[in-house]
Amino acid sequence: MTPVPSSAEHSTDSSVYRAALRRERLAARLALDGANHAALSASIEARLRVLLSALPPQTLAFCAPVRGEFDARGLATELLAEGWQAAMPVVVKPAAPMIFRAWSPASAMGADRHGVPIPAQGPELRPDIVLLPLVAFDAHCFRLGYGGGYFDRTLAARIPRPRTIGVGFELARVPDIRPQAHDIRLDAVVTEAGVFRP
Repeated sequence: MTPVPSSAEHSTDSSVYRAALRRERLAARLALDGANHAALSASIEARLRVLLSALPPQTLAFCAPVRGEFDARGLATELLAEGWQAAMPVVVKPAAPMIFRAWSPASAMGADRHGVPIPAQGPELRPDIVLLPLVAFDAHCFRLGYGGGYFDRTLAARIPRPRTIGVGFELARVPDIRPQAHDIRLDAVVTEAGVFRP
């Protein structure tokens, strides 16, 4: 695995640093074996459960898991039974904010232009809380995603902005993602090790 360059090496070119960081952290996540992934995911789910159970029922948005991400569908299913609503983000047009479409375990699923599973139909919902998958995150709760900017555009357009919780494994923790002007700080990050706030 190619080591990520230090921040100092790319003081004038954070895009090179972030691209290398994205490749390294994604490779580390994909290298998790099934048993380890399941154990870490169970810890994340338990921590999210405690965090969300303290809140009244509201609307939770989350993504279908891709590339070894944490799978929030089990948690969302439990919350639905407790009066919550659930939704998944849907890309309607490139370079535009996403919408959030209602989801349940019975939802017919399709795929977006990137192959990410999405509800094929259903009403648009306004989420109160969004669980954001992350490739990397830092101590200030800035998130590095896949580089498309979909969540940054979407959250910037939402007034009021929903509460944002980054969800990922501890292996995604790095000293600095070198946030750019468009990056939005998360309200919290949840990993198998705990709940972290900026």
